[in-house]
Amino acid sequence: MIRPTTIIEVHIPELAASLGTQSLMLASETSQHTGSFKFRAAWHLVAHVKNTHIITASSGNFGQALAYACQIANKRCTVVMPDTSARVKIEAVQGYGATVEFIDVNTTSRSQRLDEIARDYPDAYVASPYDEDLVIAGNSTLGHELAALDLDTIVAPIGGGGLSSGIIVGLRQSGISVTNVPTNGATGSQKSERRMQVIGAEPALGNDAAQSLRAGHIVENTSEPQTIADGARTISIGVRNWNILKDGLSYIIEVSEEHITEALRLLFHRADIRAEPTGALALGAVLTKPEAFRGKKVCCIVSGGNVDASLDAHLLAAKN
Repeated sequence: MIRPTTIIEVHIPELAASLGTQSLMLASETSQHTGSFKFRAAWHLVAHVKNTHIITASSGNFGQALAYACQIANKRCTVVMPDTSARVKIEAVQGYGATVEFIDVNTTSRSQRLDEIARDYPDAYVASPYDEDLVIAGNSTLGHELAALDLDTIVAPIGGGGLSSGIIVGLRQSGISVTNVPTNGATGSQKSERRMQVIGAEPALGNDAAQSLRAGHIVENTSEPQTIADGARTISIGVRNWNILKDGLSYIIEVSEEHITEALRLLFHRADIRAEPTGALALGAVLTKPEAFRGKKVCCIVSGGNVDASLDAHLLAAKN
């Protein structure tokens, strides 16, 4: 049985020096099966669900991860996708044998179409890409891996909250104290005394998670945000994710489209990582607020690398 691979660590000391961090590590999931961290969750879910038909809604990364996991397990998969999804992601979902149901997000929400399909297939399992215990548990494997590293600050992209909540769960299960106050990286002699902070990185165009933290309750976007970080085009974070993030995240940095693009170029030119815009959010957050990371041992999660070649070329060619 195919299992998720471990993260690839990339260290860029020259960028760390220019930003003033003690160290700067990239934890890349671009070489994960199906090109993103989503396979961790999809594989865990499919392995634990007895249903032979699984349906979900996704911009692409969870959809293709679930499609591949279902292909391995010989299960049927249906994915609701916006018709504006990246072509490379659409083709991957279909290539793994899943059925794609397209929607126009201006007229039909993902949840609305998902509910319609669920009524047509009452024996199917409806899987959320993030607001799902099995998804969080699958993503927690990344937290377990990070717990073994010499870090005090982890920056993770946030859309629905599946990745960041999974990281926090994994860290805590590994005996790490995840705090919502800044830490200087001091560690004790006992494993239970180790502390880390997790910071969210969210597109400024879709800052519902940041608004939620400020308000103390879940705040929804009025419509699906049209950020280039398509993996973060969510209406709101999930309820299960919120229950973990509200006291597990230190804070969220809202990243402009310009900083997402700058981070994308840095990953390509300085670290030889071809990331998708959502995967560049964490580094974009460090570029947005470098003073928050000075003197710290920082890890930026590069969540995936599934990007249309035309969009990739456009973003990389704009500035060298």
